[in-house]
Order: sequence, then structure tokens, then C-alpha cells
Amino acid sequence: MNMFSLRATKCLRMGWLLLIGTLLPLSLAQAQNATLRGFVADDSDGQPLQGVNVILTNSEGALLGAATDTDGFYAISRIPEGTYTLRGTFIGYQTYETTITLEEGIRTFSFEITFGEAELGEVLVESERETVGAASVTAGLQTIRAQDIELVPSPDVSGDLVQYLGTLPGVVSTGDQGGQLFIRGGEPTQNLVLIDGALLYQPFHLIGFYSAFPSDIINSTDVYAGGFGARYGGRLSSVIDVSTRNGNKRRLAGAVSVAPFVSSARLEGPLVRDRVSFMVSGRTSVIEQGASNLIDDPLPYKFDDQFAKLHAELSENSQASVTAIRTYDRGVLGEEDGSVLGSENEADQVIWNNQAISARYLLLPRTLPVLAEVLLSYSSVENTFGPASAPSRSSATEQYNVAANMTHYLGASDINWGLYIRSSTLESELGGQFQNLQTDTEFITEAGIYIEPEFSWENGLRIQPGLRFQSFPSKGRNFVEPRLRAVWQLGIHRVSGAAGIYHQEIVGLNDRRDAGDVFTAWTSSPLGVVPQAIHFIGGYQIEPRGGFEFSVEGFYKKLDNLSVAEWSAFPRFNTNLQPAEGQVYGVDLRMEIERFPFYGFINYGYSQVDYDAQQESIQFWFGTLEQRYSPPHDRRHQLNALGSVKLYGFAINARWQYGSGLPFSEALGFDEFVLVDGPVDVTERPGDTRVLYGRPYEGRLPTYHRLDVSVEREFLFSRNASATLQAGVVNTYDRNNLFYFDLFSLRRLNQLPLLPSFGLKVELK
Repeated sequence: MNMFSLRATKCLRMGWLLLIGTLLPLSLAQAQNATLRGFVADDSDGQPLQGVNVILTNSEGALLGAATDTDGFYAISRIPEGTYTLRGTFIGYQTYETTITLEEGIRTFSFEITFGEAELGEVLVESERETVGAASVTAGLQTIRAQDIELVPSPDVSGDLVQYLGTLPGVVSTGDQGGQLFIRGGEPTQNLVLIDGALLYQPFHLIGFYSAFPSDIINSTDVYAGGFGARYGGRLSSVIDVSTRNGNKRRLAGAVSVAPFVSSARLEGPLVRDRVSFMVSGRTSVIEQGASNLIDDPLPYKFDDQFAKLHAELSENSQASVTAIRTYDRGVLGEEDGSVLGSENEADQVIWNNQAISARYLLLPRTLPVLAEVLLSYSSVENTFGPASAPSRSSATEQYNVAANMTHYLGASDINWGLYIRSSTLESELGGQFQNLQTDTEFITEAGIYIEPEFSWENGLRIQPGLRFQSFPSKGRNFVEPRLRAVWQLGIHRVSGAAGIYHQEIVGLNDRRDAGDVFTAWTSSPLGVVPQAIHFIGGYQIEPRGGFEFSVEGFYKKLDNLSVAEWSAFPRFNTNLQPAEGQVYGVDLRMEIERFPFYGFINYGYSQVDYDAQQESIQFWFGTLEQRYSPPHDRRHQLNALGSVKLYGFAINARWQYGSGLPFSEALGFDEFVLVDGPVDVTERPGDTRVLYGRPYEGRLPTYHRLDVSVEREFLFSRNASATLQAGVVNTYDRNNLFYFDLFSLRRLNQLPLLPSFGLKVELK
């Protein structure tokens, strides 16, 4: 073991001793009361249910309660001994009720509830993670369910997570093509995307309608647009934490679907009834055979993804699961001739492969009121860019991760804490893209520990301070990151806020001068300083009766030590990285209404992103010491409106979206550039054509707006078998939206035109 590993191990040991010394006295003090805990599941298939309210009442009117998490787990601590009525309530399910006698100590009690008439009663126990709906946002956090995704029109009979993400007011997308999401001013590589605890480096496909997460594998997704707590780290902007479903534990189920963009299949069922289940799914693109023929225009994209999960209930106090996912993308961006994939031409193709696997173990110690999670994961991604026969750039990255997360239940207060150790290998060959960056193979070790207590009061106030310590022994760097989240529920009113400091040692490099370049190389902080962000969020939400909800949230992010591509008069891909600072501020407005048979929402987002670049050569190009500009993802105004209605067995969904123009660099003219690298006869060497630019990103592209519509109908063959037919139109009024404007050749490529779609899905439930 080398010196760096010894230092990381010493940090982890010290953290363990500190936390055990803090929590053990609390555990002993709590032994004088009872603790009730367990898992809640759907009795039809054994799936865990998030957001179930578990309430205890006794003859004296005492009231205690908790809400289940993504694993269906609940815990109620510091309960006086006695006999109680236990009620489990959940929207759309019959109320579960039983009598239970509790004595000093810990009791595990799991139960199942039945789908049927909802009987919520007057008691509602809330936690931060249970907020759902388009207007339900708590200090940057929104929880997305599979049924929410299905409301968004798409060219596929099955939904995809990215389609719903695109309706969020703070999310800027590159559109139909490119697979890039910018969340509240952050870069795509500043988003932390997890699937069952495993990191996924590039989670979105080249076609903007699809990600690695089809809706039928999703249990729930927590999206933090900023202000995320101490459990998460290593990214500056946001967190997308995907929790997948377990396979059906009662019977075989599955689905097969076909549509102009993808064909898919899924199979799940029990290996040991009520104990062990599996689920496998896969999708493959049929764009060249389907969608391209519908618009009579080549679409040179190919992608596929595969997913598998094994879940086991080992005992009433322990569960284990293994999740694996793989994605593949290959495409040509910015080519008007629609170059054929796989041909040995000179078209620049981008190719990436993702793999991730996680093993997760949940344990409820018999003598402690604790939920323990142990996580092992592996993630990797490979990227290439350039002609198919000889790519000009390549990158390969992999990460091994070991983590333990604990939640200690203390009644009105819970303590979340954990620790981790990671090892990353980074390799890249950039072909001289950034002249001041030496690319090589890097090995980075990281270790850390966090603690995040949550305090609750009867007046509805919850405060969650946090502290995260990160150490990079291989770099000799340490960071302490304070975090804070708070929620105050006042009847139908909710006030929330969040703040925190974040660092990102491993960054993704992109050349944002070229909108069609989605190649990403991962490296350690390239300019010797680690990027840092400071977040502030404040919000207000009101939910009066009548199916109406409204929320407003303001945010500010301060960004330091960024690395951006330098704008200069040099030829296309010969540039340098330059340091920059930035700030992002804005406000999101959300309004949601649900009155059967109608559901709809309107989201509006305003934001402004400003960068200040700092480089000695800036004064030679622009006459000033600093270059202040708005980067190419600075969309000031964004509006999304969605409506869904159910009539005579049909589900009709419509979505309209609007976005103001993105920044771009205007061309002033052309000249011929001759590189003088020795004695040069300029009468013999013709030189290369070069575009002459004005100040970077001072122009604005045209506005973007589009209407998508879909209609679908489900036909039941039996209680558990059905077929769904779907028809729809993407870009219904055939708006000529701009996707790609090549800043080096001044060529224009549009988004998809009016595109009819249809799909068929056959499902065994």
C-alpha cells in the first residue's frame, strides 16, 4: 500500500471512530423507548412504494408518523410502550389498518397495501423527498415518477426520463439532437447522474428524445437543480439520482414495443416467489429504417441500451440488489449529406460507450435504530471523435467506488452520515485540440466522509445542516464543504431554502466554440486549480384545495476556477484552455392544475449566465484585460406548457415549448491564414480559409418553439394483458428551428421537421 492509500485509509478510520463515538451514546439513550420500522410494498407485484404515510395513534390521541423512502422503508422512533392503531395511506390505494403492541426495543413490521379507492384521511406526514408534481419543488429538489413521464408526448409509445427533464424550467437542451442538458447554468459534465448509486458519465443519447432511462424501469428520480445535500459530491451543478424498479415478485411480466425511433423489450418476474426477482430490458434504434423515411431525410444516428437488475429480500431485516446498464451511441453531427454510419468516409463521427454496475446491500441492525446501506459500483465511458477510419480524438475513463451510508433514527431528529473511497483512471488523446493541455494517463484516489443531521419540529420546520469532507491523496488536496437545506411547512404554504459549497476535481472538457462537437474528455482540473461553486436557493410553494398548485424559486450560483476554450483568430481546432469565473442567477415559476379528466402545468424560467475569462492574450484580441460574455447555453427565457386529458378511453397529450435565442459568435468576414513555422514562400503556399469573428457570443440565434401532440388508447385482453396504440406528431406546425450553426463554416442545420409517429406496445402485467 502506497503513502496516498495510507493517508486515505487513515482519514476513513478517523471518520468511523468520530461517528461511532457520536452515535453510540444516542443509541443507548434511545433504548428506553420503542422503535417501529419496516418496508411497505404493493401487494400486486411486491414493488416498494415511496411516499406511503405510516401513522400510529393510541386511545389517548397520541400521533406519530413517518413516510416511506424510495425503498419503501419507514422508521418511527421514541415511541412510548403501549398499544397503537397503525394506518398506512397512499394516494390511489386502500388504507391499511391494524393494531400493534410495542414494547421497549426495536420491532420490524412490514406490510403490503392494495390498489383501490384512496382514503387519505386528514393526517399527512411529509418529508422532503416525497414532493411530487410539476409545481412541487423544495429548495431545488423535484421528484419525478414514471407516471409523470408518460404524460409528455414523444415519438415512442413508451416514455423516457429526458422527455420530462426537458419540461423543467431550469433545464436547457440542445434540442432533438446532441444529447446535452444544461441545468441552471451548469455544463452537462457538471451534472452528477446516478442509477441505483452507480455513476453514469454520459446518460443521454444523441437523439434528444432518449436517455439511458426508459420510464418502465424507473421507480422514482430525485432531481436537484442545485443546493444538494452533503451525501452528494464531485459535481458543481446538479444531481439526477435515478432509483430503478425491482422486478415483479409474483408473476412473469414484460412488454414489447415498436416505433419509428426505437424498438424495445422488457421481461421481469420472480426467481423465488416473494423473495427474489429479476428484470431485463433493452432498446435499439431503428431511426435509419423508420424516422428518416418518414421525413425523407437521412438521420445518421444509431444507439442502443441494455439494463438488468436482480433484487433479493434476504430476511425481514436485509435486502440486496445488483444493477447493470450499458449504452452505445454513434452519429454524425452537422453533416447535411447524411453520411452513412460505418462507411469509411471523412465525416466526423462521435461514438461513446457507457457501462455501470452496482451492488447494493440494505441492513437493519437488530439492536440499533439504523438503516445501513453498503454500495459497491464500477463505471466507465469511452469516447472517440473523427473519421471512422482514424478518429482524431479519444478518451477513456473508469471509476471504482466503495461507500457506506447510514441513517440513524432518533425520533424528531435523524442523522445521515457515510463515507466512501474511489479510484479513477483517466486517459485521453486530444490530437492537439487544446495546445496548453498535456494529456496522459492519470490515476486519482479520493476518500471522503459526510454527516447530515435532520431536525424536525412540530411547527413544520425541518433543518438539514451538512458537512462533507473530501480528500484527494494522489493530488494532495482536501476540501471541506458546508451544506444547508431547510423547509418550513405552514399549512398550505411551504417555504424552503438551500445553500452549499461544491468542488469538482475531475472535469469534462468540451470545445463549446463548436455547437456540433459533443465529444467529452475527462481529466483532473486542467489548469491546476479545482473548480468551485457556491449555491443559494430560496422558494415558496402554495397548494390550496381544488387541484391547484403554484411555486416560485429563485437561485444564484457563483462559479470559480472554470476551464473554457479560448476564442482567438487561430484556425478551427487549435486553441488553448483559459481560466474563467462565472455567475448564474434566475427565477422559476411553476403552476399545476389537476381536475379530472384534465391535468396540466405551465413552467416559466428566467436565467442569466455570465462568464469572465482571464488570459494574458485577451488584451491582444479584444483590447481589454478580461473577456465578459454569456456562454452558448445562456437561454434567458424558457416556457413549457403541457396538457393531458382522458376521454372515452383515449389519452390525449400536448406539449408546447418556447426558448429564447442562444448566444453565438458572429462572423465579420474571411481571410487566408498562413502558418509561419519557418521559411515560407507566401506566393507558393495558398493558406487556409479562416473566419474572422466579432466579440465572442455577442449575437443571438433565432427563438425556438415547438408543439408536440400524441394520442393513445389501451386495449385490455385480460386482467394482466393489454396492447397500446399510439399516434402523434413532433413539431406539429413544422417550425423551422435551428439545431446547429457551424461557427467555422457558417453552415446551418435545422432541428427535425414535422414528423408523424406511431407505435404499438404489447404488455403482460
